[in-house]
Amino acid sequence: MTNEKIALLDAGAQYGKVIDRRIRDLNVECDILSMDTNTTILQQYKGIIISGGPSSVYALNAPKYNKNVFDLGIPVLGICYGMQLMNYHFGGTVEKKARREDCQMQIQIKTDNLLFEGLTQTQDVLMSHGDSITVVADDFEIIAESTGIIAGVRNKEKKLYGVQFHPEVDLTKFGKKIVDNFLYKICKFSGNYTKESQLNSSVKYIQNMIGDKDVLVLVSGGVDSSVCAALLAKAINHSQIHALHINTGFMRLNESCQVEHDLKKLNLDLKVVDASDAFYNATTTIDGIKTDKLSEVVSPEIKRKIIGDCFMKVAEEEIKNLNLDMDKTFIAQGTLRPDLIESASGIVSSSAEVIKTHHNDSELVREKREKGMVVEPNKDLHKDEVRMVGKYLGLSDGLVWRQPFPGPGLAIRIICAHEPYMDKDFQETNAHLDEFVAKYNLNATLLPFKTVGVQGDSRTYNYAVGLSGKAPWSVLMNIAKEIPQYFHNINRVVYIFGQEYTKTISKITPTKLTHDAIVQLQRADDIVNKNLMKYNAMRKIAQAPVILFPVSFDKENKRRSIAIRLFITNDFMTGVPAVPGEDIPQECMDEITEEILRDSSISRVVYDLTPKPPGTVEWE
Repeated sequence: MTNEKIALLDAGAQYGKVIDRRIRDLNVECDILSMDTNTTILQQYKGIIISGGPSSVYALNAPKYNKNVFDLGIPVLGICYGMQLMNYHFGGTVEKKARREDCQMQIQIKTDNLLFEGLTQTQDVLMSHGDSITVVADDFEIIAESTGIIAGVRNKEKKLYGVQFHPEVDLTKFGKKIVDNFLYKICKFSGNYTKESQLNSSVKYIQNMIGDKDVLVLVSGGVDSSVCAALLAKAINHSQIHALHINTGFMRLNESCQVEHDLKKLNLDLKVVDASDAFYNATTTIDGIKTDKLSEVVSPEIKRKIIGDCFMKVAEEEIKNLNLDMDKTFIAQGTLRPDLIESASGIVSSSAEVIKTHHNDSELVREKREKGMVVEPNKDLHKDEVRMVGKYLGLSDGLVWRQPFPGPGLAIRIICAHEPYMDKDFQETNAHLDEFVAKYNLNATLLPFKTVGVQGDSRTYNYAVGLSGKAPWSVLMNIAKEIPQYFHNINRVVYIFGQEYTKTISKITPTKLTHDAIVQLQRADDIVNKNLMKYNAMRKIAQAPVILFPVSFDKENKRRSIAIRLFITNDFMTGVPAVPGEDIPQECMDEITEEILRDSSISRVVYDLTPKPPGTVEWE
């Protein structure tokens, strides 16, 4: 007899855990398994979903899979790579096309099937693929299309369904309904997996891991680490919990004082350590080679690794100062599942492409985890779920709704560079961009540095492009979707406030993690957050990174500029930029821009127009 659970076979998708979260939102328990899970195990499940992934089904290094998976009599839903694999398995063809899709698209569906029952014929969905089905396998029929690209198939007799798009993410407007249809109309689940059972699982996990031993909880003051601390307080004796806040020197303006104030509400003893000097001068060893000091490094990956290792070394020293036995003391972190997915942690999937190195998932942390000494009670939760747990545990709105702030702090929101990034395609891309945006009476210019993005389930380090001129926000947002589709070396599009900019930028302002750069960003970040609070926009905005980047839009090339990314998302794996005048008042944006530019060391303010994908939330 099958369990009331569904199996998610992970082909290396960055959205794998989002699928899992969607399923759990619909009160069905989900297990993430490898693609080659044996038949005996698969037969225990009531349904199977095969995720997307970065590979091509016809490639020699494609993930190995259990070839019996489609013949078990169990309903299967293939998503993106999963659909292509299903089609390829039954003799259909899959090929790479000149046109790839990495944004929200409109598709046409057939509603006379259980998967799309109750939906309208036109749907907005998230596409993220380069390969496409070119010939449909025998006994399959097309149930969705996207301007000539096959977007959905089914084999009714075998209860096999495939979609090229991602129903698990918010950018697929009615994706939750599609997943619901698969779970309840096709798989016939009863829906007995509740939020209370998930919370109880987190508490039991803490109790089983820690027992009567000590635990050090590293708190930044954000919602993740605060909920982690609250769960610890619910699960074990307060005398076992030692809370530590480390000021890295890359905190927001007056952040450490605010952290100390907020944590007192949890009735936990908190020790605040100013380790800013240690971080500025920190180094680490990578592949046997010692790095430069953090204050001299420009590589975002090396910055993260230095910060992660220094963070753990400071924590270890503080454990000694607290007279705790390091070998017997657990470390608790607020790490979320998306953090582990984006760093391709083995906990999630060995097939996943690394999107970023998470500071809480450094080599030292992994060593501690391998010894069973790292406690991460939020590791199966996404941000919205963490907030729900926080409210359930009685945390204040001020704490629960605080804007997310990365552990490495402002260090990864300062784009460091010694020299401009101008690949051999720079001039040609600039010329083609001018032609592309001319029909909108806009100007475009490549910015000569790299930002991180995610395209086709893989990490990309590509150009950002700045638009200037006058156009409605809706037009600018649409252009930002179009540009990465046609220019695969671009993963981010911004709008340049102020006077129209018509020049080519070929120089940068050399930037490192110096005191002046940190102060520039602290001031701008404070202005953005205070105005979002003033205009009551915090609840609407899920994340609000403010970035200092090394471009001066004037002749001197001595100043830097500020980018603002106001991001709306529920799943924290995909999302869209907030639209000024709709999601936030235009007056709020005007005040923010005007106030930031009072700092004479700032050249311009730009607004990030990029959805995710192709641009990640953070720029590094």
